Amino acid sequence: MGFTPDFLEEIRNRLPVSDVVGRKVRLTRKGREHTGLCPFHNEKTPSFTVNDEKGFYHCFGCGAHGDVINFTLETEGLSFPETVERLAGQAGLEIPKQTPYDQKKAKVKKSLYDVMEAVTHWFESQLVAQAGAEGRSYIKQRGLTKETVKKFRLGFAPNSKNALKEAMLARDEITEEMLIEAGMLIKPDDGAESYDRFRHRIMFPITDRQGRVVAFGGRALSSQAKAKYLNSPETPLFHKGRLLYNLSGARKAAFEKGRLLVAEGYMDVIGLAQAGFPEGVAPLGTAVTEDQIREMWRLTPEPMMCFDGDKAGQRAAIRVVDRSLPLLKPGHSLKFVYLPEGEDPDSYVAGQGANAFENLLSEGKPLASVLWEELISKGDHNTPEQRAGLEQKIARVLNDIQDQKIRGYYENDFGRRLKNLFGGDFVPEINLHDQSFNQQNRENQQKNWDRGFNQKRGFSRGKEEKSIGNLNKTKIGKSNNSSLLDRERLIILTVLEHPWLLEQHEEQFATFEFESEELDKVRNEIIRIASRDSDLEKDRLRHQMLEAGLGQAIEIIFRQGVLTAQNFTGSKSSREETEETWKHSIELFQLAKLEQEIASYGSKDLNEEDYARLQALKEEHSASLKKLTEVSD
Repeated sequence: MGFTPDFLEEIRNRLPVSDVVGRKVRLTRKGREHTGLCPFHNEKTPSFTVNDEKGFYHCFGCGAHGDVINFTLETEGLSFPETVERLAGQAGLEIPKQTPYDQKKAKVKKSLYDVMEAVTHWFESQLVAQAGAEGRSYIKQRGLTKETVKKFRLGFAPNSKNALKEAMLARDEITEEMLIEAGMLIKPDDGAESYDRFRHRIMFPITDRQGRVVAFGGRALSSQAKAKYLNSPETPLFHKGRLLYNLSGARKAAFEKGRLLVAEGYMDVIGLAQAGFPEGVAPLGTAVTEDQIREMWRLTPEPMMCFDGDKAGQRAAIRVVDRSLPLLKPGHSLKFVYLPEGEDPDSYVAGQGANAFENLLSEGKPLASVLWEELISKGDHNTPEQRAGLEQKIARVLNDIQDQKIRGYYENDFGRRLKNLFGGDFVPEINLHDQSFNQQNRENQQKNWDRGFNQKRGFSRGKEEKSIGNLNKTKIGKSNNSSLLDRERLIILTVLEHPWLLEQHEEQFATFEFESEELDKVRNEIIRIASRDSDLEKDRLRHQMLEAGLGQAIEIIFRQGVLTAQNFTGSKSSREETEETWKHSIELFQLAKLEQEIASYGSKDLNEEDYARLQALKEEHSASLKKLTEVSD
């Protein structure tokens, strides 16, 4: 759902920041401002201020900054549309009517929600029917109570290729096409009859943030099954890398307890909830993604990763560490809880009890400690060469941390750890940011940037700087899809030239899935800077990007994107022109992403899930292309 800038501004105007913040924070009036203890970090002396006249809150301790929308997003764990809808209700505003395209898309989704709810009811009914005897036996074996089964809406898929299909098609409002689109039926490529995706399995409904069933996980009851666990494919309702199992159920408990437990599987989450730990979630059959980490941080600043006590669990922890380093921000990190070998959260809490598990949680290790142990676990560190190699490896890993302040703290911390490890008079060389070098480097980058950027003409073709090297060999210059990469560069360039766009499009800009890792790092730094500066200007943004050590990356983007950007991103463009071009560019970017994903299926043999996903992508591409054509006409 889209919301116009005017509508969002009306919400801000109608709701004083102090009213919204005051529901979470005890505020004291001091002149024109209110003060209180910051909800985003632990403090004893108030450094958190709220200014109704200016319409924002700001913490001088941790730098948290935003308006009523930002505050609700950060403290309630809601999605952006959910946040706007809630605040609109509080402000007495009606949600604006959607475009015909949006209405059609919403209608399709609503129909699919209805389908998934009907399917859930049917699976539940099968579990208590005669056909579900084997499923009930498994559930009893796992020690689940009737209350737990009901709470998580567990069900059973009979060992039949058509049982669900026949039951659903007997209803007038559900069609075969809807069941295929919802991922419940598989349609073979050869034109044969469709059949049930889930058979002879315990069914775990997967819900979205609002508690609506959008997908299923199925646990096989036969030891002969090809996959022990089978998840729904990607559908218009379900994107497995963005959701967490039991997200809606854990949200309230996570806020109340101030913690979030992240386990590896469905049964871990369910077993923990039954034992008195309802604040548990799990990824959906894949390694934890960046989107899932951000989702965790909406609920608590330091989620606790509870991994199985085996080598696979340890490897999973390291993958999460690697994935989280570029995302770290002040006050937000992860903790890691390792269970004894051979145990998982479900088996441990069932065997040892809630108190034992609580004690285990109290021994959770901070992310920095887990990373350090991994770095020093491989190889000896006795010779000068080995020690130099370790320092180099540490420096390379810490360079993934995008937040400059956090990276500095890690460098200091790991420097001390190295000194303790090596002993004696050892002085580590781990500091990645030698001040004298960086000052000169920033000055050079500022000059190069200024030469490539002309205030009157916008982006210009400045003289190539030898210090940059071969731009085509940089990560920024590599892509399997040059068209997509050009559009990614263009989006970055436009925001650098017109930071005011973030006032209305920050949420959209923050959620882009850039193909280029380097461009993604640049985008993340822009968002970080914008979150601390409510009135960001072009020159100030440029200066802070240089301070963050991204001068060379920005210079490369200027050089490679100049031909594309110079037509409309310069300072002569009006706000209206830039706004319209921005919207069009975003639509083209999204279209290019779809085309790229569709093309990826052309070189491989499609399985059932691949085919279903490809059909969904083609339909979405067709709709997007039609929308663009209508706008052009």
